[in-house]
Amino acid sequence: MIIKNYEIKKNFSLLFKHNLYLLYGENYGLKKDIKQFIKSELKKKDPNIEYLSIYENEILDNEENFYNSIYSGSLFGNKKIILINDGTDKIINQIKDVSEKFPENIYLIIFSEILEKKSKLRNFFEKNDKAICVPCYLDSDRDMEIIALSELKNNNITLSRESINLLIEKSNNDRNNLRNELEKVKSFAFDKKKLDFDELKSIINFSGEYKSDNLVNNCLCGNIFLYKKILSEIYNNTINQIFILRVLSNKIQRLLKLKKQENKSNNLDDILNASKPPIFWKEKPMIKKQLSIWTLNNLEKLIFEINNTELLCKKNPQSSKAIFFNFITQLCKQASSYS
Repeated sequence: MIIKNYEIKKNFSLLFKHNLYLLYGENYGLKKDIKQFIKSELKKKDPNIEYLSIYENEILDNEENFYNSIYSGSLFGNKKIILINDGTDKIINQIKDVSEKFPENIYLIIFSEILEKKSKLRNFFEKNDKAICVPCYLDSDRDMEIIALSELKNNNITLSRESINLLIEKSNNDRNNLRNELEKVKSFAFDKKKLDFDELKSIINFSGEYKSDNLVNNCLCGNIFLYKKILSEIYNNTINQIFILRVLSNKIQRLLKLKKQENKSNNLDDILNASKPPIFWKEKPMIKKQLSIWTLNNLEKLIFEINNTELLCKKNPQSSKAIFFNFITQLCKQASSYS
């Protein structure tokens, strides 16, 4: 059955009625939070519950070990939590087998990336009354703000609205990234309870993110010369293609929102000024150019293409760099031809 992520804490009694959980989507931080909540609630009922983390490829390489870990007794307690990382349709038969036998002392949690509607694993969990399926999409800016404000309040640290917006923007709608940056803020603050904007800028991670932002912005503007210049700086370095694709996806989502508003109003400046989170004045000319280049229809198609490219990169790790750069270079050429 499908459960919204916020319903889990409201109806945590569901945890004790089911023992199969699928957490899928691009929001790793949310999946991590839900997993931790499930663990803590189960530990309240059984402090000796055992925890085991494995990867899908380990199951495929040695299926017997997987079944042994499920059906053999726990060394430390009567119950086990088994986390399967990187789950895909490849293990659907093993999961079905476990579901049919329904071992009461085992709680199986599967972490998956984006799963298409036709995914066998996703369909099985959505239609199975014994299982819980939780889609974990990217956090909204409001979700991120709540997390940031709560963490800052708990540590008696004060940041300006501008500083909080910057933290949220640089975390790219990933609560895991946000928490990493908040840890830096807490360490830097120590016994200092208020940080100004310049101090915050000095401690959060700008180097890699700055180049990623620049690459994506110039790509969407069709600035081929600047795009190639940034590309030459980062191509031979270790880069996180998935991270940059998510930066791109977030920017497309923002453009989509602005484009829909633009179609209803003739005053783009008013729309940009009223945007939340606020758009920094330095960004406004670039965003205006991007909005003039990309149509609503093209932006909607881009979301689909970005998701497909991310899936291809994950399924083909050896050639993911080439897949990524081919996609983003074609995107820049497309923008250049539109402008």
